[in-house]
Amino acid sequence: MGESHARGTRSHAELRSSPGFRAERGVGSHPIPGVGSGGSTKHRSRLCFWGALRVRDHEGLPGNSPPWGTLNSIDLATGEIDWQIPFGDYPETEGLGFGAENYGGPVVTASGLIFIGATPDRKFRAYDVRDGEVLWEAELSAAGFATPAMYSVDGQQYVVIAAGGGRRGPPSGSEYVAFSLPKSE
Repeated sequence: MGESHARGTRSHAELRSSPGFRAERGVGSHPIPGVGSGGSTKHRSRLCFWGALRVRDHEGLPGNSPPWGTLNSIDLATGEIDWQIPFGDYPETEGLGFGAENYGGPVVTASGLIFIGATPDRKFRAYDVRDGEVLWEAELSAAGFATPAMYSVDGQQYVVIAAGGGRRGPPSGSEYVAFSLPKSE
């Protein structure tokens, strides 16, 4: 790993000091009408934007065509999609099957349960790994924009998720919520 690894990759610090690399190039040089303070856009900044701008319609919903979020099962041997379902909701589109933007991943149990939060509707759900059927859901105090974790204490299995919210409307929170799984017979 030593020599070839060092030769084949560069750390973030090395990239910053590479000749010709200018993190500020383009930052602040292209004004977006109606965005920002209205001040000069010709200044140079050492700050970089690493996020993504999201296009919204007049109601604040994603500006692209739905579905806006899906949960997918992919056969890793073939690369084919086994099933795909709309994932999450916005209050304005609840029940229409449009899905929602999501920020977080799933955790899958050995018994075939998929646990995932990740959506602005503040729901934490369990799905059947075979067909994507919702088996259980709970409402969190804030959106679970996180990947859940599993742990076990004295033979009891738990799933925990951070309920922090804070993106596009959902209230912010600061708690971890744990649920116990039924013991298998």
